[in-house]
Amino acid sequence: MATLIPGRAGTPSEGGAMSLSEHLGELRQRLIVSFIAFILAAVVAYVFYDQILRFFLHPYCVQARLAGNHCALTVFGPLDAFMVRLNVTAYGGLFLASPIIVFELWRFVTPGLKANEKRYAIPFAVSTVALFFLGAFVAWLTFPHALGFLHAVGGSNINDLFTPSKYLGLIIALMVIFGATFEFPVVLVGLEIAGVLKPQQLAHWRRPAIVIIVIFAGVVTPSSDPFSMLAMAVPMLVFYEASIHIGKFLTRKRRRAKTT
Repeated sequence: MATLIPGRAGTPSEGGAMSLSEHLGELRQRLIVSFIAFILAAVVAYVFYDQILRFFLHPYCVQARLAGNHCALTVFGPLDAFMVRLNVTAYGGLFLASPIIVFELWRFVTPGLKANEKRYAIPFAVSTVALFFLGAFVAWLTFPHALGFLHAVGGSNINDLFTPSKYLGLIIALMVIFGATFEFPVVLVGLEIAGVLKPQQLAHWRRPAIVIIVIFAGVVTPSSDPFSMLAMAVPMLVFYEASIHIGKFLTRKRRRAKTT
């Protein structure tokens, strides 16, 4: 007997269900489309490698100009420069293809959602992508100050000489961590909608949450500088407060819907 997975629209079954093999076939189709999108985006990133590398180097160049230094990176092996291009191509391809990948994930998940779940799905998907990119952009803007702080701590007798792996690894890690932590309000609002948390609980936990957020920001920032810590902690505190108000708004809206 074929295993049926309910709730999938547009399938061969009359009852809105599809077999496990059809489910896996659709998953394979989504993965193939996502992979093709990544390959095409990686080709674009390879062609525009210089522009992408300049984007990542901008924070370093800002700090280098202030110190009167040159902002080029240094390699120590004949294959290092080529590996840098491959890494930048991979990161750039993933970034450029991410909207299509998220869309394919959305196309795969949506038919299995209930009507009330679909109502929240699009705002959550859009908010997730937008907040991740916002976090990455904040990290990129903050990084020159982080480099200035780290250079000052080392002292004036130390010259900056960065290799691509060390520099790009740090800034990309910082952008990814910032992007991930900026998903904080999506998680809180999702828990409120699911009924796991209530806005009143978040409001009651506000003071200990402030302490935990500040400690968390100080621990997870890979550059370990106060600028990055504040750039992460302050938005998270704002997001925490915003999640309380959004939760209250959704609660009132849900109550009105039940009374009508």
